[in-house]
Amino acid sequence: MRRRLAPAALLLPFALLLTACGGNASAGTGTDGSGSVTLDVGDQKGGSEAILRAAGELEDLHYKIKWSTFTSGPPLLETVNAKAVDIGGVGNTPPVFAAGAGSKITVVAAWHGTSRGDTILVPNDSPLTRPRQLKGRSVAVAQGSSAHYQLVASLKAAGLSLADVKVKYLQPADALAAFTSGKVDAWAVWDPYTSQILQGRQGRVLTTGDGITNGLTFQVAAPAALDDPKKAAAVKDYLARLRRATAWVHDHQEEWAKVWSKDTGLPYDVALASVKRTNSTRIAVAIDKPLVASEQRIADAFSALELIPRKVDFADFVDRRFNGGLPPSTSPGKG
Repeated sequence: MRRRLAPAALLLPFALLLTACGGNASAGTGTDGSGSVTLDVGDQKGGSEAILRAAGELEDLHYKIKWSTFTSGPPLLETVNAKAVDIGGVGNTPPVFAAGAGSKITVVAAWHGTSRGDTILVPNDSPLTRPRQLKGRSVAVAQGSSAHYQLVASLKAAGLSLADVKVKYLQPADALAAFTSGKVDAWAVWDPYTSQILQGRQGRVLTTGDGITNGLTFQVAAPAALDDPKKAAAVKDYLARLRRATAWVHDHQEEWAKVWSKDTGLPYDVALASVKRTNSTRIAVAIDKPLVASEQRIADAFSALELIPRKVDFADFVDRRFNGGLPPSTSPGKG
């Protein structure tokens, strides 16, 4: 029997990950630490704050962290550009769109994980078995998201382009409704939506981002914050804590899935599947030349499609001072 997910469970993850597009609301969620320096941190539900708290990394803070929660990456980066937030986490594509819009942002840290959770999904009864068969079909995707680039790259690998499919730019909640009601033929999306559809037996994977996208997520800061020595020191400490917390997730997958489920409203089995497929695979890597080149390919792809207003030199939007002894990015994937 097909397991159906309650509407509330379907809609809650809309604010979870760092790759979505759209939305413009943020909400203050409190302050941690003490001291004369305050680091304004942009986050998403079930994101950095939840991981840091679960891993015990918000203890003994000698500066304050003031949290603001955003629905997705693009509005978070708009607030970074406006200097209202000092730093925040996003996926691999929002910084490209922000840079293309001339935003004042700086990528200061990176994580690399698998892209198995980045998928193009089709209904169980779909006749489609290969990406090439998407020609002429309707595909839902969030504009400016990591899934947007995954769709572009997956089509290219299959000898197709965006012009060969009927792209439906939909926010994840709307895309999910369209997908489960049969109004679109496919859905390009990321975890935990991938896990949600698969655990609910409401679709199957046509293709994943493995070998197609770069599996990167970022922390992005306001240049003004980095120019302030005291805030820059707080950023350095914050990134070190976040790296340790991410490593903690790898070794405590079930524990983190329980916390994540409670924090976001995700069913536990969906949270655990997403943790195992995606979240636990992320490791901190250096911002290096291969990483910049990988992101440049994303920028060039969207520039060629005229989906960003100007050509972007991604190297102008990174700061490598916080790399430390991190491993190289090793040019993950083709993205």
